[in-house]
Amino acid sequence: MLKDFFVKKKKYATVPSSKIKQDVPEGIMKKCPKCKTIMYAKELKKHLLVCQSCGYHYPISAFERIDMLFDDETFIEFDKDMVSENPLEFEGYLEKLEKDKEKTNLNEAVVTGKGKITGLETVVAIMDSRFRMGSMGSVVGEKITRAVEKAIELKLPMIIFTASGGARMQEGVLSLMQMAKTSAVLKKFSDNGGLFITVMTHPTTGGVTASFASLGDFNFAEPGALIGFAGRRIIEQTIREDLPDDFQTAEFLLKHGQLDKVIPRNELKQTIGTVLSIHSEGGEKQWHQD
Repeated sequence: MLKDFFVKKKKYATVPSSKIKQDVPEGIMKKCPKCKTIMYAKELKKHLLVCQSCGYHYPISAFERIDMLFDDETFIEFDKDMVSENPLEFEGYLEKLEKDKEKTNLNEAVVTGKGKITGLETVVAIMDSRFRMGSMGSVVGEKITRAVEKAIELKLPMIIFTASGGARMQEGVLSLMQMAKTSAVLKKFSDNGGLFITVMTHPTTGGVTASFASLGDFNFAEPGALIGFAGRRIIEQTIREDLPDDFQTAEFLLKHGQLDKVIPRNELKQTIGTVLSIHSEGGEKQWHQD
């Protein structure tokens, strides 16, 4: 037909988009959730999982942070085999814990231990939001408490990196009790002259914010981190007012005096190392003599 004669034939066959996606190995490329820039995963990792276009800080695992922060082969983990039980017999709780263990290769939502940062020894607790959204249950509270007690025993500084959705609902009041438990041991730590640094990462919310996350001698945060107790909608409905767009961000808290500094990830090790150095032997804050 005459119509067919005038239809321009394609020189090359088209390739379905599904086929193109299959040709690119999974994990090679990453898209920034904030600015949508597409980048190589290796390049992103080289920049400590921070987008070089907009500065978005990707959430990272506890052991990724340990690798970024601690001097090579100095980290020693505490209480690795401590696991949660189901004291309230909450339906499906143990099954969910098992799935998170398989997914993260962790036994709980916090990793504790000691190591050296720029040559200076410190005790650390690092929360991992991949495990039950970093929620604080009995084991999380116990591991942090034991780490602080170890810092008292060894007369070392204490650093906690927070990343949490709050208290763990499957453990009810036992979870809420960890707020008082961790706060009490940190008071003992402070009374003994210990240096306590918190670094709040995205997100830090609920009972964690209302307890140990806010008790540091220095309270730091990563850029863009969500930090707060109750959610935006709950607060707006309670006070019947609209909140600022940047409400509960690290930058908002810094502006209103609730943080000492917002520190980009690539400056974190050096900044913490400087603080540890200032407060080491001969510095301003020292351990009380026995």
